[in-house]
Amino acid sequence: MGPVELLHMSVFSQDFSPCGRFLAAGNNYGEIAIFSLSAALSPDATVLSRKPVLTFAAHEGPVFCLLSTDCHLLSAGNGQISAWSWSELVKKNVKQVWTKRPSYRSSLEIPEINGMVINHRDNTLVVGAGDNNVHILDLEHGVFKAALQGHSDYVHCVAVREREGEILSGGEDGAVRIWDNRTGQCVHCIEVHKYEGCARPQHGKWISCVSTDSDWMLCGGGPSLSMWHLRSLSPTSVFPLIGCQRQAAFHQDMILAVGDGPSVSHCLLGGEVKAQIPCTPRSLNTLRLNTNSSEHRVLTVGGSSDHIDVFTNLSYRAFSLRF
Repeated sequence: MGPVELLHMSVFSQDFSPCGRFLAAGNNYGEIAIFSLSAALSPDATVLSRKPVLTFAAHEGPVFCLLSTDCHLLSAGNGQISAWSWSELVKKNVKQVWTKRPSYRSSLEIPEINGMVINHRDNTLVVGAGDNNVHILDLEHGVFKAALQGHSDYVHCVAVREREGEILSGGEDGAVRIWDNRTGQCVHCIEVHKYEGCARPQHGKWISCVSTDSDWMLCGGGPSLSMWHLRSLSPTSVFPLIGCQRQAAFHQDMILAVGDGPSVSHCLLGGEVKAQIPCTPRSLNTLRLNTNSSEHRVLTVGGSSDHIDVFTNLSYRAFSLRF
């Protein structure tokens, strides 16, 4: 890859291997890179130990989603989902196990797949797609068993509330929909931009991120990042962050968020911004916490750069991995 491609690279997605020793990252050129965290974190790490152990072409068009199961790395972007064997990838063998495509209404359109999450309750993959639908893939039998219809524009993000058997989805139409996993019916629809404290008409109404922690939900995008109590369906905190947030996660007693701007925001649950930690990319798309391995417990952040920043301590960047 030439210097021009590197200059224009964006990292859209990442996830850790089931053992927690490797990180997979997907870029705008359809490539997936596998990094060895053990090598990168070792006391005698070199520049080379922070480069990929393997890079391969996975999709035509950007890799918007990466997600690990117990043994596979799932990747998606331009309309289809592929599964790769982790045990082969760590041996530097590119082994595609399967590829699936939701049944879209028209065979001409190739809707982007923007979000994926596993529902462990029934071993399904929940997929948010550009055809305005949430598709449910039965991972055991390899078949799409349902399409949740209700959004009037494309779906950006999905999350699962396992204890309640509910799926959350956020879309370009400005709605967060809450679905009953058993019936496939939408049980609530929250139009975030209609709440005065959250509305930012200059940024639009689209919802780009949604995550949940039992009774609580975080969502943001055009509207300000906000935290909601799901029983009362009301916003409890609105975070005064500039620009659109693209990913947010609950972590212990705080919230981590990334989006427009070169920093990871640390927010307190009550709404205040406690810290903003500088990053290499000027704008950020993805953050992931490695909870699969206590030995390699890191936060990784990617965005509009070929660098992926690694934080061993949440308050400063330790080093960067590079495509």
